[in-house]
Amino acid sequence: MKAAVLREVDGPFELVEVPDPVVDGKTLVRVRAAGINFADVMIRRGVYPQMPELPTILGSEVAGELKDGTRVMAFTSQAGGYAELAAVEPSSVVPLPAKASFAEGASFLLTFLTAYIPLTRQVVLRDGATVLVYAGAGGVGTATIQVARALGARVVAAVGSAEKLDVCRELGAEEAYVYDDLPEDLQADVIVDPVGGPLFAASLARLRPLGTVVAIGSAAGAWVPVDPRHLVGRNAGVQGFYLGRLMRHSPEIVAGALSELLGLWEQGAVKPLVGAELPLAEVEQAHELVESRRSVGKVVLLP
Repeated sequence: MKAAVLREVDGPFELVEVPDPVVDGKTLVRVRAAGINFADVMIRRGVYPQMPELPTILGSEVAGELKDGTRVMAFTSQAGGYAELAAVEPSSVVPLPAKASFAEGASFLLTFLTAYIPLTRQVVLRDGATVLVYAGAGGVGTATIQVARALGARVVAAVGSAEKLDVCRELGAEEAYVYDDLPEDLQADVIVDPVGGPLFAASLARLRPLGTVVAIGSAAGAWVPVDPRHLVGRNAGVQGFYLGRLMRHSPEIVAGALSELLGLWEQGAVKPLVGAELPLAEVEQAHELVESRRSVGKVVLLP
C-alpha cells in the first residue's frame, strides 16, 4: 500500500510503498479519507507530549470501507491514517451515517467528542449560559460552536483573522471577534480553549462566578501556571480534557457520548465542516494549511 511516512522531526513526508498493516485481531479499513489534527503538526515538529517512535505514519482518524463494503469511521490509536489501509481496534469502528461523505466521517470523531464530552460531562450549562470558543473556525472550534448551540447556549467565538468571522457566525455563533477585538467586558460561563499559552491564564478574568475554563490544547505553547488562589477568589474552575486518555480508561463514557452525538448528527443539529480535501500526495500542502492556521474546519487527506 502507499503511505505518507514521516522519518524524522521537521522532515518531509515520503509517499512510498510500505507493507500492508498486520491485522492481528484488528479490523482492516480501506481508507477513503484521513483527518489531519493539530496534534499531527506538533508530532512533526517534535513538540507533542507523547511523541511516537519515528519513522511513523501519522493520522489518528479515518473514514473508509470494510472488506464487505460497509462504510465506517474509526480511530487509529494515534497513527496509521495517512495510508491506503489502516488496521484499527474493532471497538473503535463506527458506522458512517448514510448521508455523510467519507471526508465528513474523517472530520467527526475527534473534534465532536472533544467538544461534546466537556460540555455535557465536565461543566454545567445553565439556562442562558454563554460559551466563549477560542479558535472558533478550527476543527474543534467549529464542532464546539455547533454543540454548544445544540445544547441551548449562547455562543461567542474568537479567531485569529477577520476572514474567519463569517464561518463562526454561519455555524451559530451570535458574536465573533478577532482576539485583539474581544470586548474587555465580555464575560462567559464556559470558555473552551484549544489554544493554551498566555490566553489560557488570561481567560480566568473573563469568567462569571461559577464559570469554567476547559483546557483542551496548547497550540500556542505551554499553559501558564495558574495560582489556585485565583480560582478560589473568583469562584472559578478549570477542567482539562484529553480524549485519548479517556478512551483508554473510561471507554464507556466515550461510547455513551458518541451515541448521543450520532443522534444529533442524524437530526441535522451538527455537521462536520470540511475546509479542504487534498490527495495523499499533497500531504505537505495539507500540513502547511493547518500549521499556518489558514484553514477552517478540518483538512482531510484522500488516499
